[in-house]
Amino acid sequence: MKRAGSVAVIVGLFFMWVVSQALAGSYGVLDHVKMKELVDAKGQDFTLIDARNPEEYKETHIFGAINIPLKKFDSLVSMLPLDKSRMLVFYCNGVKCGKSKKSATRAMEIGYTNVYVFAEGMPVWEELGYPFYKGDNYEKPIETTKIKPSELQALMEAHPDTIQLVDVRDPEEFMEGHIPGAINCPLKDFALQSEILDKKKKVIVYCNSGGRSYKAYRKLMKLGYSDIGQTLFADWKEAGMKLAL
Repeated sequence: MKRAGSVAVIVGLFFMWVVSQALAGSYGVLDHVKMKELVDAKGQDFTLIDARNPEEYKETHIFGAINIPLKKFDSLVSMLPLDKSRMLVFYCNGVKCGKSKKSATRAMEIGYTNVYVFAEGMPVWEELGYPFYKGDNYEKPIETTKIKPSELQALMEAHPDTIQLVDVRDPEEFMEGHIPGAINCPLKDFALQSEILDKKKKVIVYCNSGGRSYKAYRKLMKLGYSDIGQTLFADWKEAGMKLAL
């Protein structure tokens, strides 16, 4: 009985928070913890909307989500529930993807009053291992843009403000030695920490031998980054390049 009572209190507090966000006059924001609680809650009716393009939706999406791409919002608005007070939750490709936020704003403009955004989006949901739909091409290999140590060194010297170098190894490895100017964003939390990545720059990821940076490269693609590169720390050391501690 005590356990049931505790669960009821937690659920009650969560939905009080939901109501308070709705009354604030703009869409609310759900993090992955609140989103997972919402998906798992029994008897909670809401409409989940994937604001990404159809190709992305066909590759991966949260179970139960409908696809209303931002560009087709007006033509597909009939897919939204008739009840303007029903809870709507929009998501897209992470904190720096504006599709879900713009879609949520459009929904409010046409009268929906209970609107939320799962800002961390599909990349974080996938990274955390929560259940999601996987399309036929989900495991299809990708070809990364490789950057040799000499090329990276030239970029760092000639155009340092145009690149962001990201070490995706564990913090302990990073502290033992890394490429000068790199920031540490470990693979296991890569999408969760993606707010520190600059979409205006060329993002270059690296690890020791390529496995982790390959996965980080894939995550960057899903986060909507288009100018990406991959290099190897082992190659950098073998070339006798300078290390930072």
